[in-house]
Amino acid sequence: MQFRDMLLQGGLSLTPSEERIVQVLLTDYPTAGLGTATSLAKRAGVSDPTVVRLAIKLGFEGFPDFQQRLLADIEARLHSPLLMMGAKRPELATDGEQGAAIAYMHSVAGSLDKALTTTPLATYERAARLVMDSKGKVVLLGGRYSRHVAGMLASYLSQFRANVAYIETLSAQQLDLLVDLGKRDVLIVFDYRRYQRDVVAFAEQAAARHVRILLFTDPWLSPISDFAEVTLSCPIEVSSPYDTMAPAVAQIEAVVAQIFAATGERTRRRIEELEQIRHESNVTLNEAHAHKNQSNGSSRQKLQ
Repeated sequence: MQFRDMLLQGGLSLTPSEERIVQVLLTDYPTAGLGTATSLAKRAGVSDPTVVRLAIKLGFEGFPDFQQRLLADIEARLHSPLLMMGAKRPELATDGEQGAAIAYMHSVAGSLDKALTTTPLATYERAARLVMDSKGKVVLLGGRYSRHVAGMLASYLSQFRANVAYIETLSAQQLDLLVDLGKRDVLIVFDYRRYQRDVVAFAEQAAARHVRILLFTDPWLSPISDFAEVTLSCPIEVSSPYDTMAPAVAQIEAVVAQIFAATGERTRRRIEELEQIRHESNVTLNEAHAHKNQSNGSSRQKLQ
């Protein structure tokens, strides 16, 4: 269980004083927990022993153990490929006859299995409704690698509805898009650990303008989760110095499947119109062209 999840778990029976400590920790996470027990108690307006009792109630031996767990969680969120390369070198070196590539594929399959149980159907349903019920724009944005996943989802959504905009990179000109966004619009953000300041800042400003936010992130949760309306998280750790985006791609395709199931005929009519436009514009290989290729192939076979 991630540290933030420990603070949010519903089974705990907290006193009002302990609840105030949890609220301080969540409001200024993780900074509030990095000082002394006394500084945390002062911010929450409680006594030092109350902070220690909360740590024990959460399953720790005391405040130092509590703080150590918080630091470990922060370190996991900030892992870089360079750090993970050193940490995973022994794991990669013992792949044996299986080979690094096959071992990696197995680890990705494991992450996909985990992704299946991390997000309930209700969350996919809420995400689909948020996207399709929006009366304004749907804007998509991602980080250094996740922006490519954002672009894939933008391509899908453009087939389902109008007013879909994809921000490939954040420039001063793209930041100006915020002036036209409001409560009728939706921002879909992809933000995974080593979270990007510009992506978080854009989402934060959008939220301040009452834009509704759908977030795709990792188990450690981007800071954007604090003000996102719907959050879908997935595992990203695999046998590689780099985190995998495979579960994220699976999640966007799951959302697409949910949208198609929910909108049915309306979506089908739009896709049919798009296909007609593409056919008339000769965008893709049509059946006639494919049939011609087959005929030419048959003729060549007869001549041989």
